[in-house]
Amino acid sequence: MKIQNNILATVLTGLLALSAQGAEVAGEWLGEFDTQVGHQKYTFNFQIEGDKLTSKADAELDGTPRKVEFTEVKLDGDTLTFVEMLKFQENDIRIEYTGKVGTNAIQFTRKVGDFATEEFAAKRVAPVVTPSAVFTNAGADNHGPGGFSRPILLGPDDKPAFADAPAGFEVARDGIAHGQEELIEYDSKTVGTKRKMTVYTPPGYSQGKKYPVLYLLHGIGGDETEWQRFVAPNIILDNLIADGKAVPMIVVMPNGRAQKNDRAEGDMFKAGPAFANFERDLLDDVIPAIEARYAASTNRADRALAGLSMGGGQSLNFGLAHLDIFAWIGAFSPAPNTKSPAELVPDSAAVTQKLKLLWLSCGNHDGLISISQGVHAYLKEKQVAHIWNVDGNAHNTPEWKNNLHHFSQQIFR
Repeated sequence: MKIQNNILATVLTGLLALSAQGAEVAGEWLGEFDTQVGHQKYTFNFQIEGDKLTSKADAELDGTPRKVEFTEVKLDGDTLTFVEMLKFQENDIRIEYTGKVGTNAIQFTRKVGDFATEEFAAKRVAPVVTPSAVFTNAGADNHGPGGFSRPILLGPDDKPAFADAPAGFEVARDGIAHGQEELIEYDSKTVGTKRKMTVYTPPGYSQGKKYPVLYLLHGIGGDETEWQRFVAPNIILDNLIADGKAVPMIVVMPNGRAQKNDRAEGDMFKAGPAFANFERDLLDDVIPAIEARYAASTNRADRALAGLSMGGGQSLNFGLAHLDIFAWIGAFSPAPNTKSPAELVPDSAAVTQKLKLLWLSCGNHDGLISISQGVHAYLKEKQVAHIWNVDGNAHNTPEWKNNLHHFSQQIFR
């Protein structure tokens, strides 16, 4: 029995180590580099599947796309290795990758058979936040910066509430009506300057009717263009509206960094107070500007607030604090800026009475899942109705695409 226990302990230790290391590399990474055969672009996707780390990529050679499946994927400390087999002129070429993993970049050496060796960096598509004093609102237990380093431990509730979005849901379709996107400026009294936001208006938009509005917030490394660049809400909404699965709505994507220099540059964590200050900018400047310029309904029942990562935390913090403003709230893999559950929901009866939907989601390969798990557990204990959707993604673009697809169909009904 002692021998069996020792073996079990060894196995569990290995699994927990993989989970902790894998959480650092899991997600999407973009690398571009020049080779002898042309300019190459790889969007790497790393995921933990059971006790294995797997990887695949969407690759391009001078604009020509192809799918890649990697083998022999290993992570030893901060050293990542894997192999790509490439068919070239009837020959099988073995391409060996060796990478040094950092927080938001992997420095790769790519050895192409005996022909060439290339050096390049792959940058994380959605930068991962790391422990910092910026998260002074984060509570203890599952909500502190320790959530970054904890292994991913799944419970019986941590499962999908919906099947993954169907293939092609995020692909632009011909033969349907399309909405419009524009980048606009507004006067921010909160910040004392003009600021920008991206606004989507649905197909057939007319000033002759009133539309519900979804305010969509970005992550710590993003800005007013992040959703548009990585998730393309306009395409997802166009397709859903064409199929009659979503209500025609205006989608507002502001910059959640409420300070005069609101660019995502330098030490992103120093902008922590600006993300908190965005609460006033959203309520006092963004919403009034939208309702003055667009055919936006001013009814509470026609306002939704949702976001990814840092924006997911903002959505919970601001939305649950202003139930008189928002009737629909969505948090997609919320970050450690999320307040403790007891702070978020001091009055469970009020939330139950006023909120039409509270959506909470996270991927089961996301190293930040303990934050969402803590919120879900508290809501369940207090009998606050909510949707808890745990899919098979990481802290990455597929996670946010999938949940925007589902969340958009639930709101304004």
